[in-house]
Amino acid sequence: MTEFLRSTTLRWALGIALWSVLLALTMFAFIYWQTAAYLREELAETLQLEVRAVAADPASAALRVDTWTAMDLHANHYGGLFGPDGARRAGNLDAIPDQLARDGDADRVSAVVQVAGRRLGDEIWAAALPLPDGSTVVIAHDSDEIDRVRGTTLRALGLGLVPTLALSGLGGLLLARRGRRRLAATEAALAEVMRGDLRRRLPVGTRGDEFDRLAANVNRMLDEIEHLMGEVRSVGDAVAHDLRTPLTRLRARLERSRTQARTVAEFHETIDQGLAWIDQTLAMVTAVLRIGAMEEGRRTAFAPVDLGELAAAAVDLFEPSAEEKGVRLTLAVADGLPTIRGDRDLCFEALSNLLDNALKFTPQGGAVSVRLTHLGGAVSLAVEDTGPGLPATERDKIFQRFYRSEVARQTQGNGLGLSLVAAIAKLHAASVSVHPAATGGCRFDLMFPAAAAT
Repeated sequence: MTEFLRSTTLRWALGIALWSVLLALTMFAFIYWQTAAYLREELAETLQLEVRAVAADPASAALRVDTWTAMDLHANHYGGLFGPDGARRAGNLDAIPDQLARDGDADRVSAVVQVAGRRLGDEIWAAALPLPDGSTVVIAHDSDEIDRVRGTTLRALGLGLVPTLALSGLGGLLLARRGRRRLAATEAALAEVMRGDLRRRLPVGTRGDEFDRLAANVNRMLDEIEHLMGEVRSVGDAVAHDLRTPLTRLRARLERSRTQARTVAEFHETIDQGLAWIDQTLAMVTAVLRIGAMEEGRRTAFAPVDLGELAAAAVDLFEPSAEEKGVRLTLAVADGLPTIRGDRDLCFEALSNLLDNALKFTPQGGAVSVRLTHLGGAVSLAVEDTGPGLPATERDKIFQRFYRSEVARQTQGNGLGLSLVAAIAKLHAASVSVHPAATGGCRFDLMFPAAAAT
């Protein structure tokens, strides 16, 4: 019971009920205000016309007053003709009501009237005008009709509030229970997720309302969390696997040298080989940390970068390696190429990784080309080679950490170079993709948004 009293269901029901009561009160108040105002205006107009008619014919004023009071069978009409001294000459009013202005306008006042031979105090609406001889004529009507309208309205309000409150409360409970059922299903799904079942998703209806949109957004978040958790598991497995090899080699080499080495030179050789394996391990760990830092967007000190100049520097750097391997390395830069905003060192590292990757898999006598073009609001950086290419099934996987294609398994590396390229592209709001080249190799495309003109 305590849980129900604290529940959203009860609060919604009470809120809807109170809102319905407020609407009912507002509606009845408006009806009463309009009806009472209409009746007051009608009564005031009638009294004003009648008192002016009496004042227009002073000779028959007494007769008109008596006629006005006698024509009413329910004793609702009052009137009086009073001399200059205030004495009554005709009608059923004892005296001119206090505070009644003699300007012909109708006002609500208190007066003493004669009804069936009795003097009674009553609230009346009255209008008064002076006559030329100093007399005063008063025409009045009681306020019972307006009071009856008020009483009827209040009675209807009282009788209507109870069913209104009951029905609105019942409707609020039904609506709240319906929403509660959807929340219960959501809570059950979230409980499964919290217990570790990241494959569970929230139920999404077909109406497309706020609950459905919220559930869809949470499901997309769970998809991303499941994807990231999968990446964490795969990265952990890959790091453990790739660290195991150099560490196992290092341990075996040190153990062998301890028992077999006889000279200082042999110990130096062992130490040099061990340092090389340690450097390989540290380079892999550093690359993983750099990728994580860039994926979190930690490095954002951007400045204008000329990709044409950057590409020329990268090609000059890799030209000796290409000549040594017998690969032709070319660069083509379109005229009027705009700058981009980014980190020059990271962009240079991304291009260097692509060039190193292309030269690694391009056979002797092949070619690697770098092309820069301006496409709409973006700058395209393409690196194309004449290597063996990639199967279509592996093109979406090569940017994952530690992934190595079948072609790359016989070459040195740890599968982090293209992951680093993808992280740098994401940091620069750029896109990276791989496509088959016309020559049979691969073409890597980096699309950077052009810097806004200043």
